[in-house]
Amino acid sequence: MIEVVCNDRLGKKVRVKCNPDDTIRDLKKLIAAQTGTRWDKIVLKKWYTIFKDHVSLADYEIHDGMNLELYYQ
Repeated sequence: MIEVVCNDRLGKKVRVKCNPDDTIRDLKKLIAAQTGTRWDKIVLKKWYTIFKDHVSLADYEIHDGMNLELYYQ
């Protein structure tokens, strides 16, 4: 299990525990459960890279304690 921290820069910081073989879609659903927003309205970024839903966290080299940027569309 790894812990990923997502910050939307509006004062909301979400910590989510997930597996490295989970997809970005699975991570978005866990974030949506904690924030109360719909998972398909969430966009996850790191610098200028927008993460695609079907790719796993391990493929993007997302590790334990990593910070991601959380945006809403």
